Amino acid sequence: MEYEIRPAGLQDCVHIMRMIRELAEYEKLADKVQITEEVLKKDGFGDNPFYKCFVVELCSGQKSKEGFTVVGYALYCIVYSTWEGPFVHLEDLYVMPEFRGTGMGKKLISKVAEVCVERKFSRLQLAVLDWNRPAMDFYLKKGAVNLTTSEGWHMMRFQGEALKGLAFSETGH
Repeated sequence: MEYEIRPAGLQDCVHIMRMIRELAEYEKLADKVQITEEVLKKDGFGDNPFYKCFVVELCSGQKSKEGFTVVGYALYCIVYSTWEGPFVHLEDLYVMPEFRGTGMGKKLISKVAEVCVERKFSRLQLAVLDWNRPAMDFYLKKGAVNLTTSEGWHMMRFQGEALKGLAFSETGH
């Protein structure tokens, strides 16, 4: 199977959005997707992009069962650690089910790791759902460290009413 991994372009947003929905369904969180293709375009390809992305594209006229040539993606952003400087947060790593086990996922994450090494970033970090054992095993096999077990770090989130409450708790609004 021939394919290339390349930086995503504006024209890929339709496929990235499709795969974001597929990933959310796999994670049993389809109802949580609020982003649109238009927002994805603006946020990734506007004047001040918030994220970067690589896509996997099939070559030589090959297509998925549904007729797609873009069959995987890795979406990431640069974050800053006050202890170590810039690092990459990998938000999504996804390969369509029919192409899993072909090495595409390994090559995608390797491409993101290359960005870290080339730019001298301190680390590549990501989150995995506790039930997604195949993904967790894949990352651990590649040398990742589970920070919840090794250092006791837990990821926390404020959103919705909790975020509003936090934002306005000191201002009296």
